[in-house]
Amino acid sequence: MKKQGPLDTAVSFDPYQGEPGRDGDQGYEIHEDGTVTIRIKAPFAKEVVLDMFGNIFPLKKVNEEMWEGRVDLGRGFKYFFLKINGNEVLNPYLPIGYGCCRPMNFMDIPVPGEEDWDTLSDIPHGAVTRHYFPSSVTGKLEICLVYTPANYDPAKKYPVLYLQHGYGENETGWVYQGHAARIADKLLYDGEMEEMIIVMANGMPQPLENKGRFGVFTEIILADLIPYIEGKYNVYTDKWHRAMAGLSMGSYQTSIVTMSNPDLFSYVGVFSGFMSMAFGGHPEPHLNLLEDSEKFNSSFKVFYRAMGTEDTYFQNFEKDDKMLEGKPLNIIRKTFPGGHDWSVWRRCIHDFLPMAFKQ
Repeated sequence: MKKQGPLDTAVSFDPYQGEPGRDGDQGYEIHEDGTVTIRIKAPFAKEVVLDMFGNIFPLKKVNEEMWEGRVDLGRGFKYFFLKINGNEVLNPYLPIGYGCCRPMNFMDIPVPGEEDWDTLSDIPHGAVTRHYFPSSVTGKLEICLVYTPANYDPAKKYPVLYLQHGYGENETGWVYQGHAARIADKLLYDGEMEEMIIVMANGMPQPLENKGRFGVFTEIILADLIPYIEGKYNVYTDKWHRAMAGLSMGSYQTSIVTMSNPDLFSYVGVFSGFMSMAFGGHPEPHLNLLEDSEKFNSSFKVFYRAMGTEDTYFQNFEKDDKMLEGKPLNIIRKTFPGGHDWSVWRRCIHDFLPMAFKQ
């Protein structure tokens, strides 16, 4: 049996539940109607509110120590700032994820119809492992998380999906907020997707003196991450068993990497995002592939793009629609109810995974 290295540690994301008698009744309760009761211990506070990007939900003081409120944040995944006397406070009794370039509290209110495919249930579950890999590009150790399916067999070869997060997030996003491992577990259990390894890397490396973040990331995935995974795991190394997908910023990274290297990838997922840059105008040589429909169509077995209908960037999605108009390209286009958030991105990955490595 291969001995686990000291840096290859399993990942756990269980929120702190508190200790009765010491922590009081802090925490939260999600009700059937989608509202949430939140209880916070803040004995010296004069004001406690939830600030959901300008939407303010005040809590009320119910005794000398506790503040409480039943609030309607809306269904789906909701980041918010807990503010005590106007100061942002990260509360360990509420779920915490990494977003907006910092640890953030959030609420995840079930959306009808999704409960069956992303909740923890009594089925075989895969594992998620953290790896630190050396980068020839940055000269540092970079980070990725790797999902392996239930009943993973090191003697068996697997295809690989490289799955990227969005701006202000990190490699943990797809596991904790996105429930990608849970979704894959359920799809595998139901026989709806192929077994695969899913690699989730930090997509926000520091820019270098002569390269921006997108250029640095592209070099890391090609020069460092793919060789590391192919040396660490028993995976296929041809393009027909390699996929890449991402959300928001990660979707643009996916477009750049895959369309610049169609000889390396055959399945592509662009979630809530962009084939062309959303901000500003700079050279985008990866878009040249769109002018060669024969090469594009023969390179990608699946090229999938999707976005929420209430997404702030929907006009950019439509801009890409116009760019693609009249071009005989085999591209799957989907929309889902919702905005620029994890509720939509879960739908995207749930839709995309069954397509990968099947056609």
